[in-house]
Amino acid sequence: MLLGVNVPNFGPGTDPAMLRSWAQTVEGLGYGLLMVSDHVAITPDVAEQYPAPFYEPFTALSYLAGLTTRVRLGTTVLIAPYRHPLLVARMSANLNQLSGGRFVLGVGVGWARQEFEALGVPFERRGRLTDEHITAVRAAWDNEYDYRSGPLPIWIGGNSDAALRRAVRLGDAWHPLRFTLPWLNEALERLSSIADEHEKPVPLLAPRIVLRLTDKRATGTDRQAGEGTIDQVMDDLEELRRLGAESVVLDPFSGDPDETLRPEPSWQALATVAANVQMQLQ
Repeated sequence: MLLGVNVPNFGPGTDPAMLRSWAQTVEGLGYGLLMVSDHVAITPDVAEQYPAPFYEPFTALSYLAGLTTRVRLGTTVLIAPYRHPLLVARMSANLNQLSGGRFVLGVGVGWARQEFEALGVPFERRGRLTDEHITAVRAAWDNEYDYRSGPLPIWIGGNSDAALRRAVRLGDAWHPLRFTLPWLNEALERLSSIADEHEKPVPLLAPRIVLRLTDKRATGTDRQAGEGTIDQVMDDLEELRRLGAESVVLDPFSGDPDETLRPEPSWQALATVAANVQMQLQ
């Protein structure tokens, strides 16, 4: 099971040097995947959670591709309706080639209504647009030699039933974001039923979970996967492996933009998980 990290590409502490430090830390600790988020127009609804500067994901990942050699690079998630699908096909293929085949395209429908308005994209049609864009991106890769760079995986992000259906119809993997394990078990049953309805294989599982280490055991039915003592987190990772997860992305950002000024606690948490993974492999 490949372990990855969602790296903050936004916030007051983020600049090229900080992105470089994150990439070197993630790769140096042995993680296999580094992913970043996507926003284009930092409208008030976006800025409330993810303030400027916000580094555009293709640009940021191209920069980090030149600073790393092994770690895979991806988006969690690219908002599909924000860009023309042929542009996404071109940038994805080029980034995959320039990085030596290390790119993973994670996509989603988006949520920031003001950002959609700023970009002139109809918010109410974001689901249908996402479906159309994914189809067009795949067609470009299949039919235009200049776009092709070998098979590029597409992860479908989102926790809704619409996202499950989209993952079955159009994706290589389902990429649920921040959840409890009981919820995931129920969602996987729905995913299997949807796949049967469409007579398609069940997509791979590639979740993104929180990483929030605590000294005492986290309790309660609302405990998210990845939250609690290191033993709880390791048990969660083992449960995800048992459920068939091919990849798991750890997200140490807890919601305070000022965390980007002080990444050391996140790096320490990632180091703790990495050390425990190594102990299990010995």
